[in-house]
Amino acid sequence: MRIDKVLEEKGFGSRKTVKRLFQRRLVEVDGVTLSDGSFNVDTRIHQITVNGQPVANYTHTYLVMNKPSGVVTAVTDASRQTVLDLLHPEDRVPGLYPVGRLDRDTEGLLFLTDNGQLGYQLLLPDKKVTKTYEAVVNEEVTEADVAAFANGITFIGGETCQPAMLTIIEAAPGRSRVQLEIQEGKFHQVKKMFLAQGKKVMYLKRIAMGPLTLDEMLAPGEYRPCTDAELIKLKPYFRYKEN
Repeated sequence: MRIDKVLEEKGFGSRKTVKRLFQRRLVEVDGVTLSDGSFNVDTRIHQITVNGQPVANYTHTYLVMNKPSGVVTAVTDASRQTVLDLLHPEDRVPGLYPVGRLDRDTEGLLFLTDNGQLGYQLLLPDKKVTKTYEAVVNEEVTEADVAAFANGITFIGGETCQPAMLTIIEAAPGRSRVQLEIQEGKFHQVKKMFLAQGKKVMYLKRIAMGPLTLDEMLAPGEYRPCTDAELIKLKPYFRYKEN
């Protein structure tokens, strides 16, 4: 949440009064004096003080899930089960949503939060957040495919995606297992990239998104709160400026 909103909720005054706190340079985050109230903070990972006094706890919800195949990455759906339907009622806090999307038949890491600013930052193209996938493909993947992915695949229809890192784990006629790193999130991107090479993705799982990695202890459909260590890794995406 924006730090000025946090201070309003914690009783530091009206919007106008809180604005004056920044103008008087009385607000610090992690020892850095702020003059702008728009920065995204969470007291679980940030130390916030006003005139030297710590601000009481204010924290968002952060969950990591091993999304199963067959479930829609959405908040609501009229006909299909969504990832929010997998949550216990007490975990369905207002504003909670999945950051980014996985296709209905794709498994793996999904990050959910009610911190809209953080989710927005993670999806910004200029942040270059890497998404890593494991895939099983129905043909032999070759070094020529690796080179083509590195140069940027052009989809059927003419659209070109950014260069991607393709690693062959095992390859044989009729079946290959690979790892792919991309920094975009185009619709059906991984499937379209392989289709442009004359190959079909048979199985797809996301194993990492930025600093977050899939917890192999989570069975498909299971989830847990982010650890403090994971939140610290996400801290750069809160991006408050130094003054």
